[in-house]
Amino acid sequence: MALHLLKLCVGPASIEELAARQARFRDEALRLGLAPAPVHTTRMVPKRRSEIAGRGSIYWVIKGTLSCRQAVAAIEPSTGDDGIGRCRLVLDPAIVAVAPRPYRPFQGWRYLTQGDAPADLGEGAAGDLAAMPEALRRELVGLGLL
Repeated sequence: MALHLLKLCVGPASIEELAARQARFRDEALRLGLAPAPVHTTRMVPKRRSEIAGRGSIYWVIKGTLSCRQAVAAIEPSTGDDGIGRCRLVLDPAIVAVAPRPYRPFQGWRYLTQGDAPADLGEGAAGDLAAMPEALRRELVGLGLL
């Protein structure tokens, strides 16, 4: 069974802004001759990385709402120029909107089991939400109606 990560998305206020930010990073990487895959760098290496890499996703909490996910292609421990250990999460470029769910702020990441993960929009009952604008979904979640 796949295991997922749950992480706060700091900066972007919507799925579109997250995609635009990753596109800017991709363009910069291509300009520098680096791999264009989206990467998220974090301080700690997930202890359960073998259950995540190539099988799980990172679920992004944007402005208090669990909003979307990206498949985690690889988890690469590394050391920064400052000698401090880091971890690069290499992500699939596709960002998939999921059934929204309110989420309180937290530090670091949380593990999310397959059974606890929200459905992708367009699947089952979540399909009706797919046509709804993201801002409206977020507003309804904030009001406790979704």
